[in-house]
Amino acid sequence: MKILVLGSGGREHAIVWKLRKDGANDRIFALPGNGGISNDAECLPGGSDIPEGIAGVASMKGVDLTVVGPEIPLSSGIADVFNQKNMKIFGPGKKGAALESSKLFAKEFMKRHGIPTADFSLADSMEEGMKILEKREFPCVIKYDGLAAGKGVQVSESMKQATEFLDKIYTDRIFGSENRAVIIEDCLVGTEMSYLVFTDTAGYIPMVPAKDHKRVFDGDRGPNTGGMGCYSPPAAFNSEIEKAIQKNVVMPTLEGLRKDGIDYRGVLYFGIMLTKRGPYVLEYNARFGDPETQVILPRMESNLVEVMEAVIERSLDRVSIRWSDSKSVCVILASGGYPGEYEKGKEIRGLNEIRDRDVMVFHAGTRKTENGRLVTSGGRVLGITAVAGNLAAARKRVYGAAETVNFEGKHYRTDIGG
Repeated sequence: MKILVLGSGGREHAIVWKLRKDGANDRIFALPGNGGISNDAECLPGGSDIPEGIAGVASMKGVDLTVVGPEIPLSSGIADVFNQKNMKIFGPGKKGAALESSKLFAKEFMKRHGIPTADFSLADSMEEGMKILEKREFPCVIKYDGLAAGKGVQVSESMKQATEFLDKIYTDRIFGSENRAVIIEDCLVGTEMSYLVFTDTAGYIPMVPAKDHKRVFDGDRGPNTGGMGCYSPPAAFNSEIEKAIQKNVVMPTLEGLRKDGIDYRGVLYFGIMLTKRGPYVLEYNARFGDPETQVILPRMESNLVEVMEAVIERSLDRVSIRWSDSKSVCVILASGGYPGEYEKGKEIRGLNEIRDRDVMVFHAGTRKTENGRLVTSGGRVLGITAVAGNLAAARKRVYGAAETVNFEGKHYRTDIGG
């Protein structure tokens, strides 16, 4: 079987790793991939954001299944293009992907279908945003309406902090020149977690839950990032919480998709806040999470391609998934300065020394130079994951490896799963 994985991050490396583990004889391509993915797949040149071009590459290579990792190609309608050409692809169409690509669409969808989420107001200019903030209590949450690589949300503790964020959006245009709206909403209090499902709209199969740490520094301090580490399952999770999430969040969401005529086939990610009033939805993502994928897929004992094909063929009710009872932890090694400015091209050393330490290394911001050296090429560089019978053992393996791997400016949180 020939499989194409779109993307270049740690999430995509985890997907490639799982596909390779399940089907050793499959031929796997990655577009564009990265320095670590190139060890497990044939990396193809080019970007992963132009649907027609990607369809042409998949056709030329005789690909049987394309798996979409990042959100941008989904929001660009890549699944619609592939479906029109009768080419098999795993990921929702543009309408479904709008649950992630537009915060406003998602909030109105939740309000329309009675899905618990924070009360919100909408502003499409600096002036409107300021008027709303003047009437609000702090803390509040400000969300940029479009895609922002995990950096479009700020919990504002004061008017000064909120004003500075709006100024960056509308004056500095940190998310691009398009004048998009912002959502200003109540700040929910509770425990945050990630709950992902495979769904073909008609039904769903839940994955094991995870807890992501988005703040850059220990103790959940500092600015938001794309994610500094993750563990599974979350400490606060139990069967009663899962029942509440499925009853009050997952099933109403799928019913809403059906009522709105949206054919959604892929992964649906629920960012959940466990409040005193029950689970509330913080956000939807239309794909695997990053770094959640790096702790979820290592616990999956079933064949990933079989599940993906069942989703595509709308026969998810015919399959089941086995999950390991073990615990998993992933810690992100980031470039110094991330999520702000950082330098690239720093040589990565120590990977050979941890090869036999029962850890998995998922590459994100890495590339190989012409002479074969592995260097940094992004903010989040590596994700080190371990699976063990208990959380303490998994953390010990991960942090032992994190100390061994080195590159100039290396930074990581020391409290993931702690």
